[in-house]
Order: sequence, then structure tokens, then C-alpha cells
Amino acid sequence: MSEMQKIKLSIANRVYPLTIAPEQEEGLRKAAKEIEAMITQFEQSYSVRDKQDVLAMCALQFASQVEQKQIDTESISEHVEEKLNALNRLLEDQLNS
Repeated sequence: MSEMQKIKLSIANRVYPLTIAPEQEEGLRKAAKEIEAMITQFEQSYSVRDKQDVLAMCALQFASQVEQKQIDTESISEHVEEKLNALNRLLEDQLNS
């Protein structure tokens, strides 16, 4: 088991101290950077001043991206399964004839 490390992330002008596994650091820092960019975009595009509203919009954006990826993955899996079943039927037909 790897040693835990302490890092500090700044989001919406607040510092969040975290204790994490070293392999999590890159992902967390990238996520924090993406959140900061999204905050800036929402503040500029929608004239939102309340950080709570901006953070809620960021959370919704991230959650919808995760959900859409899950939907897309399920759709691809179903398509692949259909193709594999069709190939299996073709092989069985060839073997049985």
C-alpha cells in the first residue's frame, strides 16, 4: 500500500486540503483546473456572481458528462453484442451445413 500524501487544491477561491494516494494527484489537479476553467466560463457567459450557483452548474455539467459517457458505452456494448451474436449465428450455420 502506498503512502498517503497531503495536497491543497484551490477551487472557487477556497483552498481544500486533501489526504490522497499519490496516484490520485494528477487526476485531482486536472479536475480542479477544469473546474476553475468552467467557473470562469460560466461567470463570463451567464453573468453569474454567486459562487454557489456557479459550482452547482459545474457539478451538473460534470455529472451530465459522466452520465452521457455511460449511456454511450452501453449503446456501444449493445451494438457490439448484436454484431457478435450475428457472427456467432453465421459460424454456427456454416459449421452445421
